Amino acid sequence: MIYWLGEILAQYYGPFRLLTSHLVLSGLSVLSCFVLSFFLLPRLMNKLPRDRGRNHAVQGAVAAGKPTGAGVIFVSLFVVVELLFLPLSIEVLGILLLTFGAMMSGWLDDKSVTSWGEYKKGLIDMALAIAAAFLLSGMKDVEIWLPFTSQMFLLPLWLFVPLATILLWATINSTNCTDGVDGLSGTLTAFAFTSLGSLLYFILGHKEIANHLLLPHYADGANWGMMAFSMVGCILGYLWYNANPSILLMGDAGSRALGFLLGVFVIKSGNPFCILIVSAVLMVNGGTGLVKVAIMRFFKVAFLKNVRFPLHDHMRHNKGWSNTQVLVRFALIQVMITLTLLIFLIKIR
Repeated sequence: MIYWLGEILAQYYGPFRLLTSHLVLSGLSVLSCFVLSFFLLPRLMNKLPRDRGRNHAVQGAVAAGKPTGAGVIFVSLFVVVELLFLPLSIEVLGILLLTFGAMMSGWLDDKSVTSWGEYKKGLIDMALAIAAAFLLSGMKDVEIWLPFTSQMFLLPLWLFVPLATILLWATINSTNCTDGVDGLSGTLTAFAFTSLGSLLYFILGHKEIANHLLLPHYADGANWGMMAFSMVGCILGYLWYNANPSILLMGDAGSRALGFLLGVFVIKSGNPFCILIVSAVLMVNGGTGLVKVAIMRFFKVAFLKNVRFPLHDHMRHNKGWSNTQVLVRFALIQVMITLTLLIFLIKIR
């Protein structure tokens, strides 16, 4: 809205052109997301439901009684801020709507007396992922780029949609499974969104830099980068209160929306393998547990039976790591993976 307003007002007063600058709008959007989250979360958290604790999780009783579902606040703020500052398109509006839908599905489960159950939540996640896959495809074949080659590959629509759906479903549920240690899910997603935002805004969204690095240029890359940075602002506002020992939890309302956006930004980067660069720790921590449960439940095969999942529970229960050690060590591993693989990928290109 503000972008289009700037275009109109710039005809009458030159400085209004700043309102059409992606850099200015990005800064205002990030700042708004952080400030609004920082000030509204503590004022609204007493209206949130209370965590019931999880018997299967290590130290699950510690979270019992804390306000949960904070994602309903900061994700709603994110959607409103983006509607104000982001140059809008049908694709962007659709993703914002689906993000809100992912948040609402988690929020309704957070406030429900009895959990919705794995299958119900899984089907809802699948529906959201399918809708997003079709939306992001533009209903046509999609070009992607891969590591170790400068060639572009055309992925037919019939193959892109199921692969994108699987990726989105995996990021939603891996992020949800990682939300078991104070600050962990928020920190890892903040790192991922910062990396993806930088890639989309400064590299893929910049024609000269993209061409120099033999990478594709996306005219809307800056818009998606702005969106990623804005969510980082919301996450930072939330992490202020979720730092160990936390007084507030994001719940499924936050983790499912963050996981959904993570998958969207990876798809918009044009390289599905970016998920292994920007979010390897999160995917291993949460995703391997999903694989273990699926193999044991559907194939009746004992798989990694001596390893607890999510992996952060194994580190706390079997290795004696504290919550702070889990957070710092997982974050350090992710930073090293991201820096090493990004440099290696760009050098190879």
